Amino acid sequence: MGESYDLIVIGSGPGGYVAAIRAAQLGLKTACVEKDKTLGGTCLNVGCIPSKCLLQSSEMYANIIHNGKTHGIELAPKINFSQMMKRKDDVIASFNLGIGALFKKNKVTTITGTATFKDPHTITVNHKEYTAKNFILATGSKPTPLPFLPFDEKKVLSSTGALALKEVPKKMIVVGAGIIGVELGSVYSRLGAEVHFVEFLDKICPTLDHTLSKALQETLTKQGLTFQLSSKVSAAEVTSSGVHLTIEGGETLSADLVLLSIGRHPYTENLALDKINIIPDQRGFIPIDDNFRTTHPHIYAIGDIVTGPMLAHKASEEGYAVSELIAGKQPHIEYIAIPSVVYTHPEVGAVGLTENEAKALNLTIKTSQFPFKANSRARCSGDDFGFVKMIADQKTGTLLGVHIISAHAGELIAEATLALQNKMTAAAFAHTCHPHPTLSEALKEAALALVDKPIHS
Repeated sequence: MGESYDLIVIGSGPGGYVAAIRAAQLGLKTACVEKDKTLGGTCLNVGCIPSKCLLQSSEMYANIIHNGKTHGIELAPKINFSQMMKRKDDVIASFNLGIGALFKKNKVTTITGTATFKDPHTITVNHKEYTAKNFILATGSKPTPLPFLPFDEKKVLSSTGALALKEVPKKMIVVGAGIIGVELGSVYSRLGAEVHFVEFLDKICPTLDHTLSKALQETLTKQGLTFQLSSKVSAAEVTSSGVHLTIEGGETLSADLVLLSIGRHPYTENLALDKINIIPDQRGFIPIDDNFRTTHPHIYAIGDIVTGPMLAHKASEEGYAVSELIAGKQPHIEYIAIPSVVYTHPEVGAVGLTENEAKALNLTIKTSQFPFKANSRARCSGDDFGFVKMIADQKTGTLLGVHIISAHAGELIAEATLALQNKMTAAAFAHTCHPHPTLSEALKEAALALVDKPIHS
């Protein structure tokens, strides 16, 4: 008999490490298994955090180049790409240590290695057995390749490879214009690469409200990125000089390298789920009930391996909730109030229903928009592109969705998320005092437009 725990969490990403810490805080003897040498999962090591580091660095460079003179700052900046990458790596390392310190502080045991189920209450890691009363599966997801174009992380990149380049390419083709694709494409475009997108659908970032998707494409096009929509890659050839893609219909595109960003799929390899009668669906997701339970009531699944948006903060909320469930509490997640952010420039922040989603639900709605060109703080900063779009139930006035495209939209959306979490009405939002001059005033004005008329537009 190996070591025994109240809870073993498999995976130390945003879902797993939050679940482990919360469980330990609630008095459960807890361990977290991580197959990699560092904690934090995809988000910290090869996802959210490194990409935001590079987005910040490249945005700083682009801002000096394009806007410095307007502000009376005349510089001739030079890119030190290796230093940019080193800074990114240093930030990751600091967070790796931070999660380890939090585990130690909360008495969470770290088990390094790959977990495989022996039976519903037993796993093996490095030939050693561990038993637990409960398990949380939080193993995350990984990038999806094209069948005829596997990742080599040299010329055919996943998001992981795109975050570890040694130099800025002259030309990059991004297959897939979703959130990850446009973020990483933006990084290299700002640093001087020619970036061309090939997207199967007829719009970019298709989960966004249609008005924001259109506006984002327009502004990214002005920044120099090019988009080829409603196009499918049908074949590819990788040579010593680059990658050559054939587009359905016969057109050939060539570049130094290709970033495949066509989606991610659940990562459940090596768990031996078949041994314990947990069978993923056709898309690889693990079926769960309303309380995150799999076919075994003591084995839970969260995050990217279950249906729903693949978002780090969604996984964290689910991890927190499951640990509370195991401890006898009754948590609730308001899924309509889970926001999403696109960290391009401008950013896009969204929470709740899009206009088309609301109409598909046969809801009677009213919408409003308020432009940042009429916002004093945006004008002062010289960054006044974008707008706030609000959607409310016409009968009750309850907010159903808030969508923002602007500088710092990722921060602004938090206020709207709180509003949806608490089922706030547009009137209550509109009559809440906002500090002046701030970008947040644009949300107040959009809410006023739903109730009666905005003041500044």
